[in-house]
Amino acid sequence: MSHIKARNLHDHPKINFMNLKKNMGKADRIIRPTLAAGIIAAYAAGKIKGKAATGLLVLSSIFIVTSFIGWCPAYEAAGIDSIPEE
Repeated sequence: MSHIKARNLHDHPKINFMNLKKNMGKADRIIRPTLAAGIIAAYAAGKIKGKAATGLLVLSSIFIVTSFIGWCPAYEAAGIDSIPEE
């Protein structure tokens, strides 16, 4: 019989988006929504369709959300911080 301790889900830290350390600089926060707008416009004009459109629209929504909150989970995982040092 194994002695595996059951995890208590209440012990896990929750992500509080208001307390995340920003890791996206001003350039990133401008470029991402601009790219998202371009993707959305291309979809609206019928330039992209099918699975490619779905994938790009999901990516666009991620760009918009991460730009708004100033934090990118991919940057966090990779240890990237694009905010210039003062």
